[in-house]
Amino acid sequence: MDIWRRAANPWGQDVLIGVSWDLMWSAVIAAVAFVIGHALWVRTRKEEAHEPPADVPADIPEKIERHSFASRAFHWVMSIAMLVLLVTAFVPVMGWQFNWVDLHWQAGVLLILTVVYHVIHAIGWQDFWSMFQLGVSEGIATLKHILSPEAPAPPKAGKYPFDHRMYHHVIVVVSLAAIITGVLMMVRIDTPLWTRNPYLFSDTTWGVMYVVHGLSGVSLILLVASHIYFALRPEKRWITWSMVRGWIDREHYLEHFDPAKWVVTDAGMKSADGAAPGTGAVAEQIPSAKRED
Repeated sequence: MDIWRRAANPWGQDVLIGVSWDLMWSAVIAAVAFVIGHALWVRTRKEEAHEPPADVPADIPEKIERHSFASRAFHWVMSIAMLVLLVTAFVPVMGWQFNWVDLHWQAGVLLILTVVYHVIHAIGWQDFWSMFQLGVSEGIATLKHILSPEAPAPPKAGKYPFDHRMYHHVIVVVSLAAIITGVLMMVRIDTPLWTRNPYLFSDTTWGVMYVVHGLSGVSLILLVASHIYFALRPEKRWITWSMVRGWIDREHYLEHFDPAKWVVTDAGMKSADGAAPGTGAVAEQIPSAKRED
């Protein structure tokens, strides 16, 4: 299986022209294998009981805000942009031909705008650094529990569990690679903002960009597929619903989160992302909460 494609340019030089399409099919197969493998793996594990903490605060209400409207709007707009990008990037290769170039770069612009919005929103209205806590001991405990059902369950997390944070970091790196190379590649096409200039970089440089962009796109096939899979799993749907309606119930909050790390505040206060509460209480991440690592 080839990793990239090469061809001769008009001057007879052998240059990169993109990733091998074998990688696309490999990513699709890997995504299907992961979904099937994980579903079978889950069936081998006994159902875990999530005990509420012994010292439960008395004033935790029935509904706790997890995602403000601003956060949910970003998530769903970004999701649409990402899906359009993947469809326009790979479906034509599979045989369905349509005018994909305009849709692709327009979806790319939409993705860039949502990312810029998200960064500003996270820095200005959310606890930006809570997503970037490594949690080494938490990660080790999580890995041990995955490898062996006899290993104790990892400690309950704050608002953002370890696996959520790690997925976020990976998607940030891959998406930024796709965005940066995608913006540079847009110079090669005509848009309402400029006339194409395919000679801005050498063929060798363009080839490297194509490969990095393609590898990012192939990686996103697996990342997006796994994200959708987990969102649809029965035991995870309560998290998915929180991205639709904005809140989780008291039972799931106590089962999966540590009230000392994700503190529920009074309903009259604003959450960490600055949104006024709707129904129920508002919860915010406390970055100063004591960690075990």
